[in-house]
Amino acid sequence: MKIIETELKGVCLIKPQFFGDGIGWFIESYNYIRFQEAGIDIKFTQESHCFSASKGTIRGLNYKMNPKAQTKLVRCIKGAIFDVAVDIRKDSENYGKWYGVELTEENRKQLLVPKGFAHGFMSLTDNVEVQYKMDEISSPGHERKILWSDPNINIDWPLEVKPVLSVKDKNALTLKDADNNFSAEEY
Repeated sequence: MKIIETELKGVCLIKPQFFGDGIGWFIESYNYIRFQEAGIDIKFTQESHCFSASKGTIRGLNYKMNPKAQTKLVRCIKGAIFDVAVDIRKDSENYGKWYGVELTEENRKQLLVPKGFAHGFMSLTDNVEVQYKMDEISSPGHERKILWSDPNINIDWPLEVKPVLSVKDKNALTLKDADNNFSAEEY
């Protein structure tokens, strides 16, 4: 397993080792000890599974407010997504900057999105399934959203079709107008 720090401190790309033979394959998608050795001390408490039927579906940008903020370990288990993390820590030198990567069932890459970052993804194929581990139990009352198309963030989504959005995602606020209680010093 390779754990690669991105240009946004705390956001890591995880490349599991793949073992395949004539009857199938095996990967180790998470190993607490290997994460600790890389300086990441996270204990996951919840795992969720998400399905998007249509190519071009955008989910997010989502985050949970403190004290229920979540670190997520995201992987695409069917199809392909463009996965994005946005630094929303107000006093961070990277405030409003984003990192995006393609996660697919073939490349088996994962993205670690720490607390203090908003997360979203766009389905690049039909019938996408995404699994993510979180280090905090979900708390709907702490959920917030940032507009996927916020011009101040300016995410370069790989749009080939008109995006499919939930009502909540259509009505999300811009980063400057969204509730935010994150500090770079905390994380």
